[in-house]
Amino acid sequence: MRVLIVDDDFYCRNMLHEIMKPYARCDIAVNGEEAVFAFKKGLEDGRRYDLVCLDLVMPEMDGQQALREMRSIEKDFDIAEQDEVKVIVTTMLDDRKETHDAFFLGGATSYLVKPIEETKLLKELNNLGFSL
Repeated sequence: MRVLIVDDDFYCRNMLHEIMKPYARCDIAVNGEEAVFAFKKGLEDGRRYDLVCLDLVMPEMDGQQALREMRSIEKDFDIAEQDEVKVIVTTMLDDRKETHDAFFLGGATSYLVKPIEETKLLKELNNLGFSL
């Protein structure tokens, strides 16, 4: 499994990486611009991501915009809706509007509230069909 972890907070990135590394090859982006670049590069190189863990509130390009751009790139590559990358939004409890918009406007697959707990993340991965 290939995972792109996108978060501007070092602690959150590191925590997600530590949880995911036994199960996946993880790449890291610190903002939305880096995430979109890595996402597109993966598709161009034939090494697409299976999962994106995406923070919503980041500098330079937030998670909302990054998610919209990723979905647009998938359309450019003629990726069918059922084959789109799974996106778990990672958010704080007070990000209700952003979380709502990520689902209904941006096409997020699911969300987890920070701080991310290993058992909840692994359960969510199983729910999304990833075999660990």
